[in-house]
Amino acid sequence: MLRYALKRLASLAVSLLVASLVIFLVVEVAPGDPASYMLGINAQPETVAALRTELGLDVPKYQRYLDWVTGMATGDFGTSYTYRAPVSQMISDRLWVSLPLALYALTLSTLIAFPAGIYAAARRGRLGDMGVMAATQLGVAVPNFWFAMLLVLLFAINLRWFSAGGFPGWDDPLQGIKALTLPAIALALPQAAILARVMRSSLLDILGEDFIRTARAKGLSRRQALWRHGLRNALIPVLTIIGLQFSFLLAGAIIIEQVFFLPGLGRLIFQSITQRDLIVVESVVMLLVFAVIVVNFAVDLAYAAVDPRLRTRS
Repeated sequence: MLRYALKRLASLAVSLLVASLVIFLVVEVAPGDPASYMLGINAQPETVAALRTELGLDVPKYQRYLDWVTGMATGDFGTSYTYRAPVSQMISDRLWVSLPLALYALTLSTLIAFPAGIYAAARRGRLGDMGVMAATQLGVAVPNFWFAMLLVLLFAINLRWFSAGGFPGWDDPLQGIKALTLPAIALALPQAAILARVMRSSLLDILGEDFIRTARAKGLSRRQALWRHGLRNALIPVLTIIGLQFSFLLAGAIIIEQVFFLPGLGRLIFQSITQRDLIVVESVVMLLVFAVIVVNFAVDLAYAAVDPRLRTRS
């Protein structure tokens, strides 16, 4: 297991290095100059040059890349061009919105998808299976931002059970969770539909294996064979989807955060792109890539825990 984990760690380090280079190059080649954007089209060239020097934009790009990477390694993400505040502090303030939102949505997605997928697999071809599959097809087809607006219309405007947007902070945890409930539901339901379909498909594949038929021949019912032998062996593709979903929920909630006016990482990226705040865009995107890679690393370890054969092959 240790050898397996070390090999995955080495792969993680290489992936982070390549990702940092790609992010820096993509952001740097984008058209527009932050200094010119901040000063406006009528700014004098001398003023623009002075601001570029102040922001550190006049040094060679390779030096800026090295400074950025070494700074991130020590926890220094640089200073925002627009807000003149440490990027690390800006990320920290907004991470306490985006991370709980992603975890909340992932929890809801898993709690919905696992019973639905297992129920559909246990009743393959019956009315219950067809009902679950129809519901998941609808969940996949409906855009989450449209569903979010329906939630606001019903629960915030008509019933007044939740606020239509904003975040009160974590001074009162119940109010914070309440403010994230509608966004979490809007994010969770499409992901739950995908996860339920994967869970059903994986279980049906496992239930057709020889070891399941052997268990049935020894006297186990279909339900007993499913719970004792099928479920664990069906978890590998499901774990993959859960890992990908967490990464998506953390990094891909930009539209939902705009709909609900949540001060999260997604909204920070959107604002930084419009303001040409390159250092914020690079740092936040790199942090999200780091989260994706770490989650994939955790999923790999979970694979090894679920299926010991993976450890012996590595």
